[in-house]
Amino acid sequence: MFYWVMRHVLAGPLLRLVFRPWTKGLENVPAEGGAILASNHLAVIDSFVLPIVLDRQVKFLGKSDYFTGRGLRGRLVAGFMRGVGTIPVDRSGGKASEAALHTGLRVLAEGDLFGIYPEGTRSPDGRLYRGKTGVARLALESGAPVVPVAMIGTDVAQPLGRAIPKPMPIGVVLGEPLDFSRYRGMENDRFVLRAVADEIIYAIRRLSEQEYVDVYAATMKARIAAGNAAKETAAGTAPGTAGAQDAPDAPGEQGTTPSA
Repeated sequence: MFYWVMRHVLAGPLLRLVFRPWTKGLENVPAEGGAILASNHLAVIDSFVLPIVLDRQVKFLGKSDYFTGRGLRGRLVAGFMRGVGTIPVDRSGGKASEAALHTGLRVLAEGDLFGIYPEGTRSPDGRLYRGKTGVARLALESGAPVVPVAMIGTDVAQPLGRAIPKPMPIGVVLGEPLDFSRYRGMENDRFVLRAVADEIIYAIRRLSEQEYVDVYAATMKARIAAGNAAKETAAGTAPGTAGAQDAPDAPGEQGTTPSA
């Protein structure tokens, strides 16, 4: 009920007004049954724009911290996250990936759509990065089809470090479902998992037409941070004090993304 209110009365109309989303390939989303929506990840708003263009609800994973905040702000954030279909996952104790996998399997077994970002975190520069194999394991263990998704323009509307996105048209392109049933029973083979993850990323790239970089996005972010820290040290400023700060994690990324 709350999701319906958020989608059709509160957040949905506002997001449509601000971003005027255009779509291609909506017919590729199954009308029923579990399916994985594997998307590139350019901005926090990806997790909020994608659901409003679909007829079916999409469930993402989110840090449990979003649901435990205190005071009015904490309750509002928790209510919003539940309202848009975000599922809390405890990422403490080094078991975040395992918890995310099990939760994703449950969502798919219940016949729902599950949104995931194979790159594991947002792209630091608009390029497409190597996919983590957690999405492959999820696909093989669940047997669910994988629908590749390309978000177009969200990195321009909300660059890293920008909290409030600027109004502009945003695109959502969905490709034909990928079937990996030929690998059934091979979910523990790391070479198979790598091949499946790569196939998913390549399918996303065909839709988004992004430049591909064969390293993990998190690795590139670490390199950029190290380079910035070195420059700041050389300039005599405290590391981390210069430049825009990244926005909070979006639902479905980093510690809440099944990874390898």
